[in-house]
Formats: sequence, C-alpha cells, structure tokens
Amino acid sequence: MKKILLDTNAYGRLLAGDEAVLDVVADAAVVYLSVFVLAELYAGFRGGTREAENRRRLGEFTRRSPVHILPADEQTAEVFGELYYRLKVAGTPIPVNDLWIAAQAVEQGAFVVSFDEHFARVPGLLLWPPPSLGGAGRAPARGAR
Repeated sequence: MKKILLDTNAYGRLLAGDEAVLDVVADAAVVYLSVFVLAELYAGFRGGTREAENRRRLGEFTRRSPVHILPADEQTAEVFGELYYRLKVAGTPIPVNDLWIAAQAVEQGAFVVSFDEHFARVPGLLLWPPPSLGGAGRAPARGAR
C-alpha cells in the first residue's frame, strides 16, 4: 500500500499501539491526515483532560516525513458532490465529515484506514482493512494487509 489516509479512529488505534495499524503506517510511502480528521481530533482534545499532551503527540506525528496534511479544494468539492449524489440515490448516506475524508482519498488514490463500516458504501473507495479481510470496521488477522 503506497498511500493511506488515516481516519480519526485509526489515528487513535495507532497511538494505542495497534500492531495492524502500526504495520500499515510503516509500509506506506505517504500517510495523509485530512484536515477534517484534524478537526475531529482537535474537538476531541478540547473535550479531554490531556489537550496539551494530545496536541504535542499530534504535532510530532505530523512532522514525520511521510505524513502530509491534506487540505480540501475545489477538486475535492467536486469529488464530494459526486459521491454525495451517488450515495443519496442509493439511499446509503454516510456522515458528512467521513464523506469529505472519502472524497480526499478518492482524489489522491489513497486507501482509507478506518474501522467505520459505512466507508464500505462509498463507490470506488480503497479501504483498509479491505472487505476481503472482513471489511471496514474489523481489523484483519495479524500480518494480513
């Protein structure tokens, strides 16, 4: 897997030492953090008791060489609009922040690393863990990628 985009829950599992997430991050040439994931993290930090420590750890992570903050632009908005429409027509919407994250991943050709099952509804989205390993929402067996 060359490019990945970490969802909020994957970042949390990374910090907790989840070996499967650690492995997929270590194998990636590029690790994206969406501006929308950052917003969710900052919101969580504000509501917690270790805001300064969490901000410090996030800063350390984002300064690593393969990690890039992924902004949204007009092209991202166009991909978002297409995915939103397709999910609406299919009757399978997903939370709006996750739709932005999916749009960014589609735009970049990156795998979304997430444990939210609703990402599997997004057409054309590359997922980790892939559906062949139990689908989004469940970690694969140790060593499986």
